[in-house]
Amino acid sequence: MLLSGMPRKNVTFDAVWKIALGLPGVEAVPGAAKVHGKLLACVASHKSAEPDSLALPMDPEDRAELISAAPDVYYAPEHYLSYPMVLVRLRRVDPGVLRDLLGMAHRYVVSHPKRKRDRISS
Repeated sequence: MLLSGMPRKNVTFDAVWKIALGLPGVEAVPGAAKVHGKLLACVASHKSAEPDSLALPMDPEDRAELISAAPDVYYAPEHYLSYPMVLVRLRRVDPGVLRDLLGMAHRYVVSHPKRKRDRISS
């Protein structure tokens, strides 16, 4: 599973969008990147999110593994638990790991059909 290690420099949202746009079918929209019209990555904007956090769609099992392995990097406030999403603290993630995370999110998004509300059943 992906871990972090402290980055040599802070990762910015501009770096996120640059990496994301290198993936097949990805387009930039304000504050986010989409693949084939589906959310790939976005600025985590809910009040429960910490500043400079990136929200990525992800299988809930993968999310749990990431959070367990590196809770200083990955988290999911209560608001996000009903969605297949993980939040990433950009100041704590390595740029190489970010590439892997975006690739993981890309594979997840393109392998799941678009729905009006992609929530996890409770």
